[in-house]
This record gives sequence, C-alpha cells and structure tokens, in this order.
Amino acid sequence: MALAEAREKRSSFTPMMIEEDAALRNGSRRPPPGPWADAAAAAAPRPRTTERHIAVHRRLVLGFAVSILALLAVTMVAVLLSVRFEECSAAADGPARAGGNGSLPGAARPPPPGAGQPPGRAAEEAAAARGGEEAAAEEEEEEWQRRREPPPWARPRLPRHLRPLHYNLMLSAFMENFTFCGEVNVQLEVRNASRYIVLHAHRMHIEAVRVAEDKLAGAVRVANFFLHPPTQVFVVVLNRSLEVQRSYNLKIIYNALIENELLGFFRSSYVLHGERRFLGVTQFSPTHARKAFPCFDEPIYKATFKISIRHQATYLSLSNMPVETSVFEEDGWVTDHFSQTPLMSTYYLAWAVCNFTYRETVTKSGVVVRLYARPDAIRRGSGDYALNITRRLIEFYEDYFKVPYSLPKLDLLAVPKHPYAAMENWGLSVFVEQRILLDPSISSISYLLDVTMVIVHELCHQWFGDLVTPVWWEDVWLKEGFAHYFEFVGTDYLYPGWNMEKQRFLTDVLHEVMLLDGLASSHPVSQEVQQATDIDRVFDWIAYKKGAALIRMLANFMGHSVFQMGLQDYLTIHKYSNAARNDLWNTLSKALKKVGKFVNIQEVMDQWTLQMGYPVITILGNETTENIITISQERFVYGSDAKPDPDFGDNSYLWQIPLTIAVGNTSHISSEAIIWVSNKSEHHRIPALEEASWLLANINQTGYFRVNYDIRNWRLLINQLTRNHEVISVSNRAGLIDDAFNLARAGYLPQNIPLEIIRYLSEEKDFLPWHAASQALYPLDKLLDRTENYNIFNEYILRQVASMYLKLGWPTNNLNKSLVQASYQHEELRREVIMLACSFGNKHCHQQAATLISDWISSNRNRIPLNVRDIVYCTGVSLMDEDVWEFIWMKFHSITAVSEKKILLEALTCSDDRNLLNRLLNLSLNSEVVLDQDAIDVIIHVARNPHGRDLAWKFFREKWKILNARYGEALFMNSKLISGVTEFLNTEEELLELKNFLKSYEEGAAASFSRAVETVEANVRWQRLYKEELFQWLRKSLTS
Repeated sequence: MALAEAREKRSSFTPMMIEEDAALRNGSRRPPPGPWADAAAAAAPRPRTTERHIAVHRRLVLGFAVSILALLAVTMVAVLLSVRFEECSAAADGPARAGGNGSLPGAARPPPPGAGQPPGRAAEEAAAARGGEEAAAEEEEEEWQRRREPPPWARPRLPRHLRPLHYNLMLSAFMENFTFCGEVNVQLEVRNASRYIVLHAHRMHIEAVRVAEDKLAGAVRVANFFLHPPTQVFVVVLNRSLEVQRSYNLKIIYNALIENELLGFFRSSYVLHGERRFLGVTQFSPTHARKAFPCFDEPIYKATFKISIRHQATYLSLSNMPVETSVFEEDGWVTDHFSQTPLMSTYYLAWAVCNFTYRETVTKSGVVVRLYARPDAIRRGSGDYALNITRRLIEFYEDYFKVPYSLPKLDLLAVPKHPYAAMENWGLSVFVEQRILLDPSISSISYLLDVTMVIVHELCHQWFGDLVTPVWWEDVWLKEGFAHYFEFVGTDYLYPGWNMEKQRFLTDVLHEVMLLDGLASSHPVSQEVQQATDIDRVFDWIAYKKGAALIRMLANFMGHSVFQMGLQDYLTIHKYSNAARNDLWNTLSKALKKVGKFVNIQEVMDQWTLQMGYPVITILGNETTENIITISQERFVYGSDAKPDPDFGDNSYLWQIPLTIAVGNTSHISSEAIIWVSNKSEHHRIPALEEASWLLANINQTGYFRVNYDIRNWRLLINQLTRNHEVISVSNRAGLIDDAFNLARAGYLPQNIPLEIIRYLSEEKDFLPWHAASQALYPLDKLLDRTENYNIFNEYILRQVASMYLKLGWPTNNLNKSLVQASYQHEELRREVIMLACSFGNKHCHQQAATLISDWISSNRNRIPLNVRDIVYCTGVSLMDEDVWEFIWMKFHSITAVSEKKILLEALTCSDDRNLLNRLLNLSLNSEVVLDQDAIDVIIHVARNPHGRDLAWKFFREKWKILNARYGEALFMNSKLISGVTEFLNTEEELLELKNFLKSYEEGAAASFSRAVETVEANVRWQRLYKEELFQWLRKSLTS
C-alpha cells in the first residue's frame, strides 16, 4: 500500500476537523473556509462554450493536472520527512477507549513546529509560537499587575480552585526519532469559580486545548493559553468562569521529546548481539510528570488514570496496571489500553516502552509478579533472585501491615540507565540493573545484601508512599524513613540470622546519618517546602536515614507489637489518600492508649522532627554523693565555634530523650531502666552504683543521640572491653567505638580515648564492632593520609589488625557454593579485616592480592573469591604496573554481568598513577563508555584516593557546568557528588579554593555547598587543634 493511501485509510480527519482544532487554539470558531464554497460551485452543470473556450479549458485542465501532480509530489516528500504527523493523527483517531471521561473524538494532532520543513521555516514557526505565547502571557500579567497581586500561575503552589478526578491519557511513542505525542483528557471538579485553569506542564509543545462541560458536552470558549516556564505551569484562560460544583473536561493535545537524560520520559539503551537497542522509561518523582503530560503534579491531587500507549509492534509497553486490550494495526503498530488505576498521585505514575523479556511468579494472594530485563539477562537467570524474594516480601508486608497489596500485578523493570537505585512506581517499580540483577556465580554477599535491601525498600513504598501518600514534600520522610527502616526489618524476615535491624542498622544508618546531622548546616527531618526548587533538597539522608532512625527509636520505646498495631491502623485509615505527620502521631498515641500507656507521641516527636541535629547526653558521676549522677543534654555539633543561628546553645535546643541505662561490672550487667530526660540538666539516683561499677547508656543504641561520660567511666569501659568485652552487648560495643571517635573529632573527648578502645579488637569475633571501627577510622585516615607522619598512624592500625588477620586468613574460592551457605557474620568479618589489612599496607595481604591478580591474567580464569574481589582488584591496581590497569579496563568493557562491571570500574580509581586517574576522569563523562549514573562514583572514588584527590577536585571545578547540567535536577546526585569530592579536603589552601569556587558558581546546590564548606572548615580546624596531639600519643603508644 502506498504511503499516501495508508495515511488516508488510517486517518479519518477532515479539513473541517483540522480547521476546527486550529480554531480551538485561538479560542474561537470560524465559518467554513472558502474552498468548500468553490468546490460546491464546481459541482454545478457546466454551461455550453465555444471550441476556443474548450481549448482554453483543456489547457487549464492540463495545467491544473500538472499542478496537482506537483502538489502530490511535494506532499509525498513532506510525508516522508514527517512520518510523525500521520502517526500522531492516526493515534488521535484510534479505537474507542472504554471507561473514558468525555474524550473528544477526532482530535487532530499537528506536528511540532517545523516537522518536515526546512530548518529556517521551523525556526520561524517555533519563534512565532513562542512569541504568541509570550504575548498572551504578558497581556494576562498586565491585568494582574493592575490588581496588584501575583497571578495564579506565578505562585509557588497550584491554586486550589480545581481538583482532578480522572485522567484519560493517550500516547504515541516514536522510538526511531525519540519523540512522542499525547492527548490528555482531565475530568475536573470546580471548588471555586475561576476563568483560569492552571496545571503543570514543562518542556513540551501544546498543540490544541478544549474545555467542555462534562455532562452537557457544551464547549467553554478558550480565550487564550500559554506556558509559564518559571513555575513550570500551563495556563488556560477562559472567556467565562467555571461554575462551582460542576465538572468539566479539559482536553490538551501536545508533543515532546523522549529525552536523552534521566528524568521525565527519557530513553536508555543497551547492546545485544552487537546491535544497540533503545527503550523509553519514566521517572516522575518528585516533580517530573509535568515533562511527560500536563497534570496537577502535586501529591495531594490524587486521581484515577486510564492510559493507552501506541508503539511499534516490535516493542512492548508497560504501565502501573495490566493491559486490558491491545489493538493491532496493519502497518506494524499496536495500541495497548491499560486498566484504570486506583486513586493515586502523579509522581508514581509510570510507563515504559521496551523490547525486554520477562519471568513471572504469583503470590499466595494471587498477585502476578514479573521481572522485565534485557533478554540475555533473563536467559541467564539474573533476575530470578529478585523475583523470588519479591513474592515472599509481598506476602510478608501483607501479613505485617494487615492490608493487602492493592493492585493485581507488580512489575519489576531493570533498566541500564536510571538516576536512582530504584523508583517505587505503583505496580511498575523501576530499578537500575546494578540494584536488581544478580548472577550467583559472580556476586558477593555484600552485593546480594545490596540488591535485597533495595527491593525490600521499594516494596515497602507500595504501602508507605503509594497507598498512603504524604500530603506535601515537607514530610517526605513519612515514606522514605519507613521504607529505609523496613529495609532492615524485611531483610531480617528473609535472613533471620543476619540481625539487620538490631545490628547492621547501626553502622549503615545511625552512625552514617549522625555524621551529616552533626553539622551546624543540617536541617530538620520535616522542613518547610515553599516551591518546586525547594523540593529536591528534602530528598537527602536526613529524610531517609534520620527518618528511619527516629522510627526505630519510636518503635523501641513504644514496644514493637504496639508500634505494629499502630501502623496497621494508620494504613487502614488513610489508604488511597494522603496523610501528614500528625496523622501518624495521633494514630500511634491511640495505639498506646489501647494498652494502657499514655504518651503524647506528637509532643515527643515534634522535638525530634522539627529541630535539626541531635543531642549529646553527658553523664557525670558525683564524687560526694553515692548513687547520684548528673545527666545533661546539648546539641552535638562538629566544631564548637560553629553556630548555626542565634539560638544555638540555649534552651531552644531541647529534646525529650528516652534514655535507657544499665550498670555493669567485670562479670555482669544489670537489666536496663528508662529515664525520660527533658531538661538541660537533671540529677538521678542510680541504685547499685558501686565504686568499681560502670554506667552504660543508650542500650543497644536504640536512641538517636550520642553519649559521653566522665573520663573515669570511659576508663572503666575500656578496661571492661579489654578484660571481657562480651559483658557489653555487640550493639553497644559498636556504639562505644562510634561515639568515642566522633566525640574526639568534635573536641568533646581527648584524641587517645577512641584509639585506646579499639585495642581490644584483637579479641573481637563479631563483625559489627569491626565494621563500626572501620567506618570510624576511615574519615580519620583521610584526614591524615597526606601528612608526613601518616606512617605512624598506619603502623598503629596495622598492629590492631594483625592478629585477627592471621586468625581468619583468606576465603577459598566458592564459585559453586550458595552465596549464603557460609555464615554471613563470619564472612563479613573476614572481609572487613582483609580490607583493613590491605588498605593499611599489610605485606602478606598485598602479596596475596598480587598473586590472585597475576593468576587471573596468566590463566584468564578468575579464581578470586567472590566476597573479596573488589579488595583484590583495588589492591592489585594500586600496587602493580599499568598493564594490570589496562587488563581491568579491558575486562570492564567485555564483561556483561552488572555486579562485576561495577567493581571493575571502581578498581580503576585505585591506581597510584596520576596519568591513568586523569584519563579515567575524562572518560567518565563519555556516556558510551561510563553510564551517567556511574560517572559520579568514578569521580568520588578518585577523590578518595590520596594520589587523585587534587585531580578530582580540579576536574570537578573545571567540569562543574557540565556536571550540574547533567545531574542538577536529579535527587541526591549533585549533593552526593559535591560531598564526595570535597569531604576530605583538609588544607587552608583547599578551603580557600572551595570558597573562591563558590563565588564564581553560586547557582544551584546551595545547601550541599554550604555543608561542604562547613565540613572542610571542620577538617582544617581538626588539623590545627588535634593532629599533633594524636601523633604524640601514637608515638608514645608505639614505643611503649
């Protein structure tokens, strides 16, 4: 069939319809154009004429025929140059859609400005369109200026006079040129009369708009419409006001690009059998649905959605709900119509167009779970682990929350490129491949744990976030804090012996976030969000990890069973709706009341969520009065001269603290008691506090605070650890190590106390205290690794590690064993000790790593044990010659397993060769070589290398504009990059460079740069005040 004929058959548009839509754009209807009248006249009987007239007519007819042929030829060229026009048109006249909301039939879809036209003409039309919109906007702005108030489209939040009830969204995706067009029909409920419709839309071309009263189908005349980029909204100006308590249908036809970036509706690719294949996927959270379709893009505006996606039949499409019907066309296109969603917010709506394959399983309650990925990954079984634990976790959450999973299916989509580890879209969760695909033959326990916890997190969001959604972004921790906390609870369900919530939570969440929250430039977990530009800054570790730590503290002082009952009530009451923090506090208070406990949860938790930072509790023994201790609280902050605001240090920083406390001696520790500390300083009587007894507070580190003691008590605790450390719980041993190192770093404790504590580690057989020590030593190591006396510190740490390194040895190659067959705790302990030994220069560790690398190169068989591969790769690259670097580089390009690819790339950053590090930094910005989301890790890992720190810092400053353009809108990415590159700068010169850089580039990431300056200032201050004190003690210790 000829292209023109195919176009005619597929499209039922008439010239009148096309003209009508053109009229719609201008808000008016025009009479039928002149050619229709001419055609009618031509149909009348032709009068008699002379031969001469006939000859003239023949020549005219011949000329007319030639003209028609020329016109047809030009039309064919235009059609070939702009296939998109015909396909959009066809999409608009696709099959009838069930369950619609007053969709207007026959809507024309003109091409974007310039489609199929010479560039000059395209530019002119685009400029004309922009000019028309700008003129319309200016005209409306002038009217509001006369009123002396900001127009509704210039305000930071959408006006509240309209509420969307239902969206009918029809899309056509053109993967050959990465564009798409759409028609959205929004059913609106009017709360207050207004002649303006304001909703979000960004980076798209609006073709036509129509407003009609839903039931009567009477059009409301559109006077004007325009985009307002500063607030990312689209404004429809009507000739009359919409009436209150009436519903209307808003129809918008538009088109846009499938962007080559990481947000909105964007594209990604992968290579299969030497052929590059493309896919399109969405990332809407928090404010990027507006880039894919005009919508009310705030979480409070929940509505139902009916989505249809038209695409080439070589692809498949996915969305939140299952496909209801698929309509196939003769020309190789198909339209998938998806079932209607429940009430939901725009940010977790999703779709994808890809040519993936899948495997599936079904839960006990009948939920169909599928994992979609590259065909080769599915064939290898790389998604099987994720698929199987997803089924088990849905069943776990349904039982724990007593609320069934709300949709008929859950798809897990593994994509090569994504800005985050994953996104919890309801029914279609999207994961970057590295966080969901797992090949048991080449994946370590730590990689398995990483994959597991990301999946547990995203599945929790199907309840906390999707089913019950925060009212506004200031309480984003209500979903992220719970999902982060349940990472550990859910993993404990899968692997009960791993003790994740009681142990690993401390090092991976509590200790980590307290570093960030101890800065004067921190912020409350609930912070005010006024406009879209404020939203990104609330998605940080304060919301995720502090939120999780506060939830864990709350669960512990409430009691886990009462806490669980309260969560069940909270989800049941607020499902398919929105909730704020006070809704949670009220529900939990009622749960406590049911069991006879009367605690005002809101009063307690407001102090923890609305104030930044956290307290340090100081416990002092009273030498004159027996059994009496003084307990005081103040805000902990790194650097005593850092004052965040005029109130710092006074009574405005007070918390109600659930302080658990116990008394111990050489062989026994008492059961814990709880003291609620709410004043700046308090005196308490502690029974059985004898001369040789020591105090231990914050039992098992369930509280979100640090504890300091008088030096006598610290000495008693150090002696206890040395003589019989098992009297103190493993969680508290890890807590003592972390508190001591950070109290010393902030100047609350002498520098030698933490180093004396870790002397007992040679007898420590549990993983957690070693992991806490490793994490606490890491920043200290980076403060010292470029100093002339670094070898003294290095030697001290090696002495603490040596005996345990010899006891544990190296793991054997376990390629054929289950990842979790060996003891998790034992294998993680061995890995931690090997990492410390190799990092600090243990000769045997270096020799073993070099031998394993050499064996791999000579035999081309990788026999390096899975759980230590990253350590061996990094050590080998740093010790050996350039040929090893080139070998790892070659393997990085040739291997397909994503887990192995990640550690190979990170190993390249370990080189001592500055030329190789510079080469890697420059290659990191080439998306064909390094994936966009991995480039940040390359730069950060080079910055952690003492041989590359200044190179990464220089590269960051030189490439900031490129990096900010690429990652500026993506949550976490810029803040992660800024922190990673600057956190270990520690000289006066580097601090000055940072401040001068900020003077040149003030735009964007202000909060992250503020934290960076404070961190570097604290590093410089520590070097000045405490470095020499530390080295003096180390010298004395090593010679004694």
